[in-house]
Amino acid sequence: MLDGGIDFLNILRVVIDIGLVWYVLYKLIMLIRGTKAIQLLKGIVVVFVVRLISFLFDFQTIKWITDQAIDWGFLVIIILFQPELRRALEQLGRGSIFSRSTKSEEEILQQIIDSIVESCNYMAKRRIGALITIERETGVGEYTETGIPINAELTHQLLTNIFTPNTPLHDGAVIIKGDTIVAAACYLPLSESPFISKELGTRHRAAMGISEVTDAITIVVSEETGYISATKNGELRREISEEALRDYLRGNLSINFKPPEKLSNERKRGKKNG
Repeated sequence: MLDGGIDFLNILRVVIDIGLVWYVLYKLIMLIRGTKAIQLLKGIVVVFVVRLISFLFDFQTIKWITDQAIDWGFLVIIILFQPELRRALEQLGRGSIFSRSTKSEEEILQQIIDSIVESCNYMAKRRIGALITIERETGVGEYTETGIPINAELTHQLLTNIFTPNTPLHDGAVIIKGDTIVAAACYLPLSESPFISKELGTRHRAAMGISEVTDAITIVVSEETGYISATKNGELRREISEEALRDYLRGNLSINFKPPEKLSNERKRGKKNG
């Protein structure tokens, strides 16, 4: 204890305590990001805000309703989200929530890009239609729920096999989150833009549709022409070569989400033709 009455040991203890709480909260938010649980979290925040307002302005009826929601809400959450809570506890027991990956982020990113590019090239040469959506900052959980859960490590073999014609999962979109194929046979919203070329089919309209409501990147392999296209933020780039696709993914999926690199001449010609 110093003369000023400040106990630096206690201050350090409080700082560590607050830091640990924020770290745990951050990990939990990262765990549920992009799932339906994040919407529940937003609802909880709204309830507490309404509760605060009712307390400040002495709204007795609203205060009673929010009190009931808070008193019984946690029990309802436990019942409704029992599978998610069990999965989180299992990950906590395995130490996978707080553990760091043995691979660097750059290595993981390169592996993701290689798998996607190799699979797209294979399917393009054989004119196998494909629709691949890659989640970025905005969660696409509501579209994931329309498909069949996969939750498997991303590899070009698995990605190619999913789109093999006449198999149960080939129709619809594959959704990728990080280095994981989350779901297949997903339904994406179709764009109603009148500026889309009439020669483009449902896959391209679905790719444009998801790009208009999220920041996801979607890759389309045309079954008719074998051309590869990509969409982002409502923009469609057509007839992308292997190297151009690799550059496009590298520019948009980098760790810090750096702005995409300038288009090559080939990609500019593809955009002009589109």
